[in-house]
Amino acid sequence: MSNNHRELTGREKQRIKKLITSLCANHDKEYGCLPLDCECPMFGICYTNSALCSYFRKSVLPEDAELEAVFTRTPTTNCKQCGKPFPVDGKRVYCSERCAEEARRQQTAARVRKHREKKQQM
Repeated sequence: MSNNHRELTGREKQRIKKLITSLCANHDKEYGCLPLDCECPMFGICYTNSALCSYFRKSVLPEDAELEAVFTRTPTTNCKQCGKPFPVDGKRVYCSERCAEEARRQQTAARVRKHREKKQQM
């Protein structure tokens, strides 16, 4: 296993805090982390090799693919339709079926438009 651990950027720390306050079921604004009965330890992580809360890793972190890639060190690519980053998975170029369908619709419209223009010129 390579030693690619690094310090988290300020932006990454902000995104972690935002995910916790908005999506974590164990976090309460008044009491902090409910199972631990203290301030959420995830607010203090500074490195990519830090121990993550198991609930955060399994349920909250997958909501932000780019941030998940920082901790799992999986390569990501950007969706050709919407631009969102997603984990590389074979030959996929779109992050979701919805993006793929929208791209197919646009390609079909462009192909039909080109065919009509060619037909009118004849």
